[in-house]
Amino acid sequence: MSTRPRRPRPPHPLRDRRSPWWRSAALAGALSVAVTAVSAPPAQAQLDDATRRITEAVSADRLRVHLQAFDEIATDHDGNRAAGTSGYRASVDHMVGALREAGYEPRLQTFRVPYFEVVAPATVATVADDGARTRLPSREVAAVEHSVSGEVTGRLQAVDTDGSPGDSTSGCETGDFEGFAPGSVALVQQGECSSGRKAANAEAAGASAVLVFGSGEWRHDRPARGSLEEPGAVTVPVIGLSYQAGVELLDAEEVSVTAETVSELRETYNVIADTGTGDPANTIVVGAHLDSVPEGAGINDNGSGSAAVLVIAEALADTEVENTVRFAWWGAEEIGLLGSDHYVSDLAGNDPAGLEDTAMYLNFDMMGSPNYGRFVYDGDGSGFGDHDSYDAPVGSGAIEEAFHEYFDSVGLASGETGFDGESDYVAFIEAGIPSGGLYTGDDHTMTGRDARRFDGRAGEPYDPCFHRACDDITNIEFQGLEEMSDAAAAVVLRYATSGDGVDLAPPVTGPGGDGPLMALLGVLAVGTVGLATLLMVRRRRRGPAG
Repeated sequence: MSTRPRRPRPPHPLRDRRSPWWRSAALAGALSVAVTAVSAPPAQAQLDDATRRITEAVSADRLRVHLQAFDEIATDHDGNRAAGTSGYRASVDHMVGALREAGYEPRLQTFRVPYFEVVAPATVATVADDGARTRLPSREVAAVEHSVSGEVTGRLQAVDTDGSPGDSTSGCETGDFEGFAPGSVALVQQGECSSGRKAANAEAAGASAVLVFGSGEWRHDRPARGSLEEPGAVTVPVIGLSYQAGVELLDAEEVSVTAETVSELRETYNVIADTGTGDPANTIVVGAHLDSVPEGAGINDNGSGSAAVLVIAEALADTEVENTVRFAWWGAEEIGLLGSDHYVSDLAGNDPAGLEDTAMYLNFDMMGSPNYGRFVYDGDGSGFGDHDSYDAPVGSGAIEEAFHEYFDSVGLASGETGFDGESDYVAFIEAGIPSGGLYTGDDHTMTGRDARRFDGRAGEPYDPCFHRACDDITNIEFQGLEEMSDAAAAVVLRYATSGDGVDLAPPVTGPGGDGPLMALLGVLAVGTVGLATLLMVRRRRRGPAG
């Protein structure tokens, strides 16, 4: 999961109560002919037996088993489980072993991804006439992603820049290198076009290395960041410098540059397992990304979602389902959503019928944030559809409501988050597949309103260890993880066991767009006692106010 802000919308004033969990209670109330008042049952009692059983099976203890395994894997493999590393492969092996033990026949989908690792910090030093070298501060120097290794000493030549702050066209055109001396180290300024384009133009002009310094519009002492996009795109070292360092180098005549990196294509994997029963023409894909960032173990991001999907798979292993459930753990999400994109692209190119048979996608990414919110993806576009969000395909609104209905049924408040393009639902949405899912928050600050709604801590991040080394097992709030995993399990079960295909029809609405109004009108025909009981149940289930 990446870092774009997510803004939960206010609670819906009246949820559509047509869920299977609510319908059972409503029907019972509507058909009641007792004259005496009837107390509303406890929220958990309103769940049907199958839902209650699966949520009991998806327990904090079972989730902890898998998260502990991921934590130990990271400890044994350089502190992370990033795509292309031994830590990721060990995570895959854990998933495969657990799935086989549960009775599944998991398969690996192999694909190649760009891998980049800094083996030793890059260095840049000025070289005096007598050969003495003065190294730039290490905090102001960093290898650009996918830079090759190398050691170069040569004349420094600035390219179309005088160091003025602002996005620069320096190096964006081949004409900028007119008069450039081959073998020199090119000094270009960030902005207007990509660092990769600047570096490629410099290499074509004969540069032995490329230094890209910051635009000066942000922090002056941080190195310019960028990417060459893929291994081998540029075959000379490319180093990012701070704006401050770049300006100081404008007067330098000779520099020494070193870089020690690994930049290559590596194989990685998606893990996929299907239920043994269910109609494959109505396939529900349930996914979570399995990889971490290189900086840490990724136990919340996204060991939590991976564990939740695995425990749901274990709980469903012996359940007869109407519709096939395909459990998927994606590789390389953290470097561009590559695993899920490969899966959808492979279906589109090699099995278009399989893509057509995909009824929905459910995504679970970051499910155990320590200062958690209960956020549901905004499938109907009512909270985020007009800005900063993908337009979710028709049917996504029904998925959203299914999650809200479950939370309502157990007395828990829920909010919403936008489809902002930062997780594995993107490829499915772009393929026209209805999508939904859950999320508990990243390093953005919890608002006072959310703190009241979710009994959290206002002014603190949802997850202070997002993309950091401290995202280990101590970073998990297991109560929140169990609440979210139970919701995931209940909705997966709901759609897996629905007969006559997967019904994602939009909620039936009445005047003002309130689906429950139509439900209430139907109940009115049953009798006054039934309606009174129904309204009593509804009041009990509204949950905490926003």
